[in-house]
Amino acid sequence: MKVFLFSKPFVIVATILFFQFCHTANSQFLESKIDSLLESKYRSTAPGAAFLVAKNGIPIYRKAFGKANLELNVPMRPENVFEIGSMTKQFTAIAILVLVEKGMLDLDDEILKFIPDYPSHGKKITIHHLLTHTSGIKNFTNMKALRDISKKDLTPLELIDFFKNEPMDFNPGEKFKYTNSGYFILGYIIESVSGITYKDYIEKNIFQKIGMESSLYASHSKVIKNRASGYHYRDDYINKMYISLTLPYASGSIMSTVDDLLKWQEALNQNVLVSQNTINKAYTNYTLNDGEYIDYGYGWHLKKINGVLSMEHGGSIFGFKSMGVYIPSEDVYVIGLSNCDCNSPTKITKEIAALVINEIYLNNGNKN
Repeated sequence: MKVFLFSKPFVIVATILFFQFCHTANSQFLESKIDSLLESKYRSTAPGAAFLVAKNGIPIYRKAFGKANLELNVPMRPENVFEIGSMTKQFTAIAILVLVEKGMLDLDDEILKFIPDYPSHGKKITIHHLLTHTSGIKNFTNMKALRDISKKDLTPLELIDFFKNEPMDFNPGEKFKYTNSGYFILGYIIESVSGITYKDYIEKNIFQKIGMESSLYASHSKVIKNRASGYHYRDDYINKMYISLTLPYASGSIMSTVDDLLKWQEALNQNVLVSQNTINKAYTNYTLNDGEYIDYGYGWHLKKINGVLSMEHGGSIFGFKSMGVYIPSEDVYVIGLSNCDCNSPTKITKEIAALVINEIYLNNGNKN
C-alpha cells in the first residue's frame, strides 16, 4: 500500500485554495438566488429596478433589471438615477443632527421658535416630535385638497399654511403616526437656521462632502445624466403624473443611485457627517409618553429580519419606489430602487437581506 506524504507548505496552499473555492461557490450560489428573485419580479420588457448588496462597505451584488425608459427601449443600468421619495427623510434627519452638533438647534426646541404663528393649540411640539412622527400634525399628503395645489410651485411657508390649521390627530408624544408634514417643517427649520435653501444645504453639506456625485434635489427641467423615467400602471404602463417638487420637499424630493446610497451608508458608519453619539440618536428606538416603543428613530424604522436588528426606510413618489435596509451586526446594506410605483422593492429588499444573513450564518457555522 502506498502512503502519500505531503509537505506542510503544500497542505497550507491546498487549504487556502479549498476555502477560496468554497467562498466562490457560496458567492455564486447567493448571486444565483438573488438573480432568481429579481428576474421573476422585474421583467425585461417592463419598468425595472437597480439593486445593490454590500458587505463591510464592499458591493457583493450590483445589477439592474427591466427598462429605464419604455419609449426609447433603454435597458436599466445600476448607474441610473431614481427619485427616492421618503428615503429623503434620512437626509433631513441627519441635516438636523448636524445643526444640533453645531449648537444651532436643540432637539427640544419648539416649532414656535421657527414658525411663531403656528397653531400649536397650547401643545409643545418639538423637533424630536417631528423627527419621530409623534407630533400629532396631520399628514398633508392625505388631504383631498392636495390635488388642487399639486402642480403649483409653493414656498415652504405657503405649503405649511396649507396644512397648519388642520385639527391635530393627537397630542404630541401620545401616538406614532407617519406624517410627511413633520419632515416638511424640518426642511423649513433647516432653511431658517442655516440661512440657505434646503436644496443647497443638502447638496453642499452632504452630497458634495461625501462624494455623492449623482445625487441631487429632484428637478423636472434639469437634464440629469442617467435619469430613469418613472411610470404608473393603469391597465398598461403610463408616464408618471406631474407634481411640483416643492410639495415633497424635505420629506421626499431627493434623487440618487444605488452606488451613492452606499456612499451615504458608509459615511454614516464612519462618522463623516456626525459623531457616533449623534448617529446613535438617529438609531434609537424612541418611546411614547406612556413608555411604549415606536420602532422608529430619526429617519429610520427599527425592525428585525430573521431576529436580527435592521435599520430601514422605504420611499414612494409618483413613478418611483425605493427601499434601503442596513443590518448593523453584519454590516450588510441592501438597496433597491424601482422606476414604477406599481412594483415596490420593499418586500424583496428585505428578502434579499434575509438571504444574505442566512448565508453569513451558514458560512460561520452558527445559524440558529
